[in-house]
Amino acid sequence: QVHLVESGGGLVQAGGSLRLSCAASGISVSFNAMGWYRRAPGKQRELVAVFSSGGYTNYADSVKGRFTISRDNAKNTVYLQMNSLTPEDTAVYYCNSKGDNGYWGQGTQVTVSS
Repeated sequence: QVHLVESGGGLVQAGGSLRLSCAASGISVSFNAMGWYRRAPGKQRELVAVFSSGGYTNYADSVKGRFTISRDNAKNTVYLQMNSLTPEDTAVYYCNSKGDNGYWGQGTQVTVSS
């Protein structure tokens, strides 16, 4: 059974940083597409950053240069380093494997105050 457990969310001031973690079990982060999505209040869920199964990364235009997705294969964990946060980054962030029809974590709240 696959489980994705996010952690690291919280309240931060604009300009600050957070690092989200996604601990995976039942699936290998090394060999599967892994990504981070977010859903802001009143908005649709959107892709933030993703590792393809081939190891390529892709980012939403709004986070390029500020967010970095990485993974630790030994810990079977995916990270999202978020720098220069703005109030527009406020959302629930979800870890995902294998896209829309794949597996989802429970989400972690990120709130950026102005």
